[in-house]
Amino acid sequence: MPSHHPARSRRSTERKGDLRERAILDTCEALLAHKGYNAMTVGDIAQGAGITRGALYFYFGSKQEVVVALVARTVEHLWERSRTTAQTDEPRQAIAEAMQRTVELWNEHGLVMRTAIDLSLTVPEIGELWSHTADLFITAITAVLERAGIQAGTEPEQASAMARALCWMIERTFYTPHKSPARRCKGHPRPANTSG
Repeated sequence: MPSHHPARSRRSTERKGDLRERAILDTCEALLAHKGYNAMTVGDIAQGAGITRGALYFYFGSKQEVVVALVARTVEHLWERSRTTAQTDEPRQAIAEAMQRTVELWNEHGLVMRTAIDLSLTVPEIGELWSHTADLFITAITAVLERAGIQAGTEPEQASAMARALCWMIERTFYTPHKSPARRCKGHPRPANTSG
């Protein structure tokens, strides 16, 4: 008679759940690219993840909760990849590596980050995540600037103020609303078809 290993079955269940949650979040990210936030439905997410709507509700209570989890995963990934860069002793190297990682992350997950920016004023959880992430980066940039010899402080010519300005300028530089279908609205119609 085979012996029963509850720890082993529990681990495989957790792993299966983690895989399913990842599939839900990956599908949500793909749907943001194809449909945009407003047009995407819970049914679309469930179908893309290969599960029923009911199964999706086991993990998330709404489309908004899925997007909040996706933003959380993305900003965690962003911070993990950037944290060690900010601690590099040589400020020029830290800045170069940070910019490279920023470009990579915006190329990989720019749609999620643009969606986070778009929803940050109307979805409190996303606003808090985005604000907290910005604060982490501002602190890291401040430390790099101070190691580079910029005076500590909050005056415009001091490290903290410069770091805050740099952080928000980076966001605005990489944020391009015309790439996301979710950003099209009455004031920004699709270009007319001129092919014929």
